[in-house]
Amino acid sequence: MKKSIIITMLAAVCLCGCRQAAEPPVAKVIPHTFSEWGNNRVDNYKWIRLSDEQKTAAEPDAQTRDVLDYLNAENAYRDAQMAHTAALQNELFNEMKGRVEQNESSVPYLSNGYLYWHEYGEGKEYPVYYRRKNTDGASAELLLDVNKLAEGQAYCQTGRPAISPDNGYMAYAVDYVGRRRYTIHITDLSTGTLLSEHIPNTAGSVVWANDSKTVFYLGKDTVKLRNYGVFRHKLGSDTSADALCYEEKDETFNLQLGKTQSRKYIVVTASHTLANETLILDADRPDKPFATFTPRSHNHLYTVNHIGNTFYIRSNRDALNFKLMKTADRATDESNWTEVIPHRDDVLLNAFVLFNNFLAVSEQKDGLPRIRIISLTGNGAEREVSFDDEVYTASFAQNEAPELNELRYNYSSLTTPASVYAFDMQTGETGLLKETAVLGGFDKRNYESRRLWATAGDGTKVPISIVYKKGFRQDGSGKLLLYAYGAYGTSSAPSFDSEILSLLDRGFAYAIAHTRGGSELGRRWYEDGKLLRKKNTFTDFNDCARYLIETKYTSPATLYATGRSAGGLLMGAVVNMAPELYKAVVAGVPFVDIVTSMLDETIPLTTFEWDEWGNPAKKEYYDCMLSYSPYDQVKAQNYPHLFVTVSFWDSQVQYWEPAKWVAKLRATKTDRNKLYLYCNMNAGHGGASGRFEQMKTSAMEYAFILSTE
Repeated sequence: MKKSIIITMLAAVCLCGCRQAAEPPVAKVIPHTFSEWGNNRVDNYKWIRLSDEQKTAAEPDAQTRDVLDYLNAENAYRDAQMAHTAALQNELFNEMKGRVEQNESSVPYLSNGYLYWHEYGEGKEYPVYYRRKNTDGASAELLLDVNKLAEGQAYCQTGRPAISPDNGYMAYAVDYVGRRRYTIHITDLSTGTLLSEHIPNTAGSVVWANDSKTVFYLGKDTVKLRNYGVFRHKLGSDTSADALCYEEKDETFNLQLGKTQSRKYIVVTASHTLANETLILDADRPDKPFATFTPRSHNHLYTVNHIGNTFYIRSNRDALNFKLMKTADRATDESNWTEVIPHRDDVLLNAFVLFNNFLAVSEQKDGLPRIRIISLTGNGAEREVSFDDEVYTASFAQNEAPELNELRYNYSSLTTPASVYAFDMQTGETGLLKETAVLGGFDKRNYESRRLWATAGDGTKVPISIVYKKGFRQDGSGKLLLYAYGAYGTSSAPSFDSEILSLLDRGFAYAIAHTRGGSELGRRWYEDGKLLRKKNTFTDFNDCARYLIETKYTSPATLYATGRSAGGLLMGAVVNMAPELYKAVVAGVPFVDIVTSMLDETIPLTTFEWDEWGNPAKKEYYDCMLSYSPYDQVKAQNYPHLFVTVSFWDSQVQYWEPAKWVAKLRATKTDRNKLYLYCNMNAGHGGASGRFEQMKTSAMEYAFILSTE
């Protein structure tokens, strides 16, 4: 069934389904028993799961019709129950859209003799990519208008175009479904002609060899959606004859593709949570085989880049928070590495950028980022980029011209819009290139942000970033939205979000709980929130909520919570554990049926997630996972108001997990609080692809929160 047929069916079903929308849907019960480790788990809603074959079949079978009927009924019920918020949703959407500068341009960056940037036009959902030669008087060249690609499409996602070394060709990749299966296209920039060859079922990334006639790309498994192989394509040749240069046969590993800063090497990284391996290829010799940089080994994570005749390596070998090493480009094995920056117990080495004369390092200390500059010539003198805010985020921007002595970096805080700065690494001077405009009368001086510290049950201090409009009363009556992610070592950046202003200006505070499972306080912070210690993430969040209540920033009657994906799993866990703390919760594409998914190796991403969550084929991980799995731990108890989002084509959290969770909650919970499911039938994990369409979902979520006051 084609995607358009699914949409047509849903519209047709709505005509008859909306009459019952005043009553909550009741999903039919078809018990299925899972038996593991002497335990029987009964899943009454397993039938909601469709295979990719069923979703894409020419005609729907009976089960597919039942599933679409159920999803449509949930959408119709939500629409009917939230009809009274239609004006509020429209007001919120117009506020959010009204803060955005319609005709917006990115800061141009230099690469291989050209300046590159993208622009958004008035009312347009997607970017338009441009370039011009880095010479006086050069005119702009249109590279790619994503709005034209998106015409007639309900969803459209592209990556940044990849330009050949001779500047003559452009490769770009498009996904029209949301499953992150991209088709690569190539354009001759001298004529503007789209070449006839196109390459389907790829990961979307494209790297050119230096001959400007050869491209490398990653093939994607169409079932498990794993990047499994590196392919080589010659311009003008039949894509079906593309050579498989490297195949990763260990299904717990996923491939990534890139090119070094020197443009001398093409780099393939085979990675999973606890280990990776890098392969390199001389970009001047694309027909040669890839060579192993240094062999993979358990618990060794390393990434490489190259400048001059030297490789630099970020490695965690005997270095929990990582160290920086280097080696000559003809002696890459680990036995030849020498130390540049040692391991430090209190500093996490996040990333580095190489220039001909300088090394820039991004680090994390005391929960906040910092950037250091080290000279690669002379005596190795250092500089540090200084930041003034109490709570902020900073990261590297586009730095693709190693011949420059200028570092571009991004900066933002909870009160400062996203900004791009240029730092002169020779003089130490800093210049603001752009601060994103926020229209509608925004003035950062009207808001205040702080860093707070909650105490977890085991005595651990957990940081909280908070922002509110000045005049917010800390007397226990304040409304507060608490967010967290807390997984994969991903730090939740306290960055500016203009959408949040719609809540702040209505008297809310917004806070981020930097729970264990992220890397805000170093790699140990991550290790203490994964596998058998995963529950720390959930108890940290609840303890942060209690702290905010005890210190009178809010109360259980005015505290709201939200999280997406792994953060959605967090939402599911905390409402099972401590539902009394929260007035309402928004769970975005939540990963809630974790035991079932982690036992099923046919589901995309499962095999290389085991080192994050554990493999429940081993009893200790099964027992731990089962003890917090939101779907398995649904109880006959009162729950907060709940708004759950799901995307039908999601490649990371399969749509049936949130859908089953909502069905089970509705059949089990003992309260009469609101429980809504929003199923986007035209999107993947990230939701709608257009910049304004995404705001409509935010407006709906905020309207839900405000309607529960």
